[in-house]
Amino acid sequence: QVQLVESGGGLVQPGGSLTLSCAASTSPFNAYTMAWYRQAPGIRRELVARITTGGETNYAESVKGRFTISRDNAKNTVYLRMVDLKPGDTALYLCNARRILATDVWEYWGQGTQVTVSS
Repeated sequence: QVQLVESGGGLVQPGGSLTLSCAASTSPFNAYTMAWYRQAPGIRRELVARITTGGETNYAESVKGRFTISRDNAKNTVYLRMVDLKPGDTALYLCNARRILATDVWEYWGQGTQVTVSS
């Protein structure tokens, strides 16, 4: 059974840094596009960052230049390095894995890790 397990969230002051990790049991891991989404109360879930199987990345405009998504295929893990954190970054961060083969789609979600940015 596929599992995505996030870790690394916590409480940090504005301007601080955190690195989130998502350990995936998807196989083969390198066939999946990986992404981080975030969900805050009263706010629609938004895509934060995505990295494709070929290493292409894209980011939400609000985090561009501050967040970096990366993947370690040998460890079946995707990371989100966050620097210069702002109170608006406070949210539950969710890991997502997606694979498309012809007309078949496989998509999986983790349960999330909480990031709180506050002084």
